[in-house]
Order: sequence, then C-alpha cells, then structure tokens
Amino acid sequence: MHKTEEILEAKNYILSKTKEVPEIGIILGSGLGGLADEIENGVVIPYEDIPFFSKSAAVGHANELVIGRLEGKTVVAMKGRYHFYEGYSLDEVTFPVRVMKALGIEKLIITNACGAVNTDFNPGELMLITDHLNLVGINPLIGKNNDDLGTRFPDVSEVYNREMREIALKVARENDITLREGVYGWWSGPIYETPAEIRMIRILGGDAIGMSTVPEAVVAIHSGLKVLGISCLTNMACGILDEPLSHEDVIKVAAQSRSAFVHLIKNVLQEI
Repeated sequence: MHKTEEILEAKNYILSKTKEVPEIGIILGSGLGGLADEIENGVVIPYEDIPFFSKSAAVGHANELVIGRLEGKTVVAMKGRYHFYEGYSLDEVTFPVRVMKALGIEKLIITNACGAVNTDFNPGELMLITDHLNLVGINPLIGKNNDDLGTRFPDVSEVYNREMREIALKVARENDITLREGVYGWWSGPIYETPAEIRMIRILGGDAIGMSTVPEAVVAIHSGLKVLGISCLTNMACGILDEPLSHEDVIKVAAQSRSAFVHLIKNVLQEI
C-alpha cells in the first residue's frame, strides 16, 4: 500500500512547477498521448523528475505529466503509463493515481489501446468500459490498508461511473462517433493471449482485452474518485482473424483513431 509521505513528496514537487489545481485526471494509453498536446499552457513534467514515479519503456508512452487547461477544465494528464508487465509492482503502477487524487482531482478518465474480443466490434472503434474482469489474480489493494487513503473493503458495484458513461454516450451520438459498450478484461502481458484464452475470455463475458487500466481503476475507486474508462480497439484479439498481432499495428491503429478519440474526450470534458 502507498505511503502517505511519498504521495505528499511527489505532490509537493509537482506543485513547485505549477500553480494550477487540477479537477480531472486523464491517463493516456498507447498511441493516445496526442490529446495532451491539446492542453493549453501545459506545464510538462518528466516522470523521471517526480519523486517515486517510474518510467515506461513501452513504445507510444512519452513518460510526461502535463498540467493545464482543456475545454475550460484544469486537467492533469499522464502522457503514457507504465505497466505491470514491465516488472513494476502494482503499487508503482498505481502511484500516479494517488498523487493525482492528492493534487485535487475528483474524476479520472482512464484510456487504453486494446484488442476486441467481441466479434461485433471492429478495429479503430472506441469502447466505453461498463465493467471489468481482473484475470491476473492479483489486486493493487493487497497488503496493509492505509486508512488515510481509503476503506479496507471498497465497494466496486459501479467502478465506471454511470453518469459519466451516459454523458459519453450522448456526446458520441451527437458527434456521430461510434462508441461501443463492453466489459474490459485485464491480462498481465507482455505476451498476447492465445486463441484458447480469447475463447475463455469471451465465455467469461469479456468484450475487450488489454494489459492495463484495471489496477488504476481499482485504486481510483479506493481513493473515492469517479472513473470513466475509454478503450481504443486497435485489433481483433488473437484467433479471431488468421493473422499475427504486433505492437506496431496497435500504435498505428490508435493513431488512426486519434481524431475521434480526441473529439470524444474534449466534448466529454465540457459536460462532466
């Protein structure tokens, strides 16, 4: 469990670089960091400069925290994230969520690039996360609870806030953006799933599968934040099509979806 003093040290360092007090946090997944470039008067802080932050080696992650104004809201955006599969502990993976909460955010938008398990979905589409499956068998809240940060047994009957989901669906309809709804499954990685594993995930009720998001969402709920989850479906999951998967293709399709993704998030920000 995260230590209060470490969170405060990271928070104080960030506040030494900006006077802005963010109200909304955004975690930008693989190939989706371009939204951070839209932030007005953005203060850019490299992760490596922030106490106790880690750094991703994954392609498509810039390892920068950007704080500024976007669509009339003060936001703090993670331009890239680091992952459990890189060897980081879940404490390390979710530490930025604790820091963003300490900075003052009340809402967190978590995004990712992932594979479509639901065969009605198509690469390049966006998916609104309605719920998730933890398929890794480990939880970021395991260990002694820090009661200053949240309750020992948080309720997760609604991880992804219904009100914000309804706003996202309305924005998508008004702007002619295809926004699927589905259950996101968390896979540890770094290997993609086998065809048999994808069949299992579909039977369990998963509509998409990826290697992030769930740990951050769990810690956000523990922290008392309202969460909105948006996935960019970059490929059909293994075994659905007779073709191999590659991270290069994930980045490419995420970039192609950038316009719809940015438009959706910016319009959602106006209304939440």
